[in-house]
Amino acid sequence: MKASFFPGCSLEGTAREYGESIDAVSGFLGITLEELPGWTCCGASAAHCTNEFLSVSLPARNLLLAEKLKHDLVTPCAACFSRLKAAEKALTKESKEIDASTPVRGEIKILHLLEFFSRDDLVEVMKAQVKRPLSRLKVVSYYGCLIVRPPQITDAKNWEDPQALDNLISLMGGETIFWPYKTECCGGSLLLTNLDIVRRLIGRILDMAQEAEADCIVTACPLCQANLDTRQEEIGKAKGIKYDLPIFYFTELLGLAFGLKDTRKWFRRHLVDPRPLLKAKKLI
Repeated sequence: MKASFFPGCSLEGTAREYGESIDAVSGFLGITLEELPGWTCCGASAAHCTNEFLSVSLPARNLLLAEKLKHDLVTPCAACFSRLKAAEKALTKESKEIDASTPVRGEIKILHLLEFFSRDDLVEVMKAQVKRPLSRLKVVSYYGCLIVRPPQITDAKNWEDPQALDNLISLMGGETIFWPYKTECCGGSLLLTNLDIVRRLIGRILDMAQEAEADCIVTACPLCQANLDTRQEEIGKAKGIKYDLPIFYFTELLGLAFGLKDTRKWFRRHLVDPRPLLKAKKLI
């Protein structure tokens, strides 16, 4: 199984464990995610907030590179996914919203990594590879804003109650818990401009996860993971409570369930250390 891969800017930095777990899980399953040669930043979040032409032309350049390879284009970042899909929509309508001087034809599929791993044929392969079921692990799935919304851009069918993360965790033997905050905003890149809003939004998400009696949160977005993982201590101190909720990338939990050896290396990079929880659940 092969696809073109648009990694985005975070996998070599704040989301290094995401990138490494993607590589490990893909290799284990025999999936080839071929990094798009010559890819450049999609412009999120700066371009689409400041310059309409750049917001389309930057992702459009990458789409043109991908169309030449004729494979589906997969990206692990919710913001990259949103910008690539938005550019495709803008450039393939009969009346183009903007002329980016890029002959994008819309001939390939643009998939978020979560959507790619939820394909029926791949689900059957993964089900057979579970060596360490995530039993007794109570998980709430957090999609954030951009993987499923707005549906006219993402083409998501269940944007109010998406199920892809929930289904994968259940497939790995974990217990998924219903909660009403799976698509709430964590504040995203407002972290750089209005931290008070971000703290308030993250605090609500953490409170609801605790109220649902979850052991942890699983996500598929680098910025969501970073916001929820790095801000727990400061928000807890301000509210006079203690948060201790590990925030996993879904690929890390796939790797754990498959029995891959590098999982501890990924977990060491989390600010909220998930290893005590996993040891208590006898998963490491």
